[in-house]
Amino acid sequence: MKKQKIVVATSGASGVNLGLKVIELLPASVEKHFIMSQNSKTVLAKEMQKVELHDNDDISASIASGSFGVDAMIIAPCSMNTLAKIACGIADNLTTRCAAVMIKEQKKLILAPREMPFSAIALENMHKLASLGIIIAPPVMAYYSEQQTLDEMENFVIGKWFDLLGIENSLYKRWQSEES
Repeated sequence: MKKQKIVVATSGASGVNLGLKVIELLPASVEKHFIMSQNSKTVLAKEMQKVELHDNDDISASIASGSFGVDAMIIAPCSMNTLAKIACGIADNLTTRCAAVMIKEQKKLILAPREMPFSAIALENMHKLASLGIIIAPPVMAYYSEQQTLDEMENFVIGKWFDLLGIENSLYKRWQSEES
């Protein structure tokens, strides 16, 4: 059976640790690729430790080609700058190039915009992308799973993203009716 290939990218919004945690929690059965924008590295230096990754300036990396066969991509967090570039078809770095490949190859692309409130321009860009089939999935809490810690909140969000990627997980308490 072919190993699922997933690209995880982070772009300069606070919450870079979410992208790192996605990489950490992806099952070993998934081939993982990681991209970090320079702004993400700056945020990461303030929020967490350093990691090894694809160079965001290397648009000739294997994952930048449709023939490499990436199955899905998630950008978490996704800055408004990166979201706007993707919405306008600008592929000037590895993250936006990979996103452009996902769109042209009609592969699953999940964007997790973190900044709020959303401006009318950001909402217009999200609408444009959603109409193309891109999944807009900001890290939003749901209270039915009764998270008590930041770690549990992050697991809930990542679990929902894994659900969208078709990756089985038990990262959060699922909704159950009163009769269950």
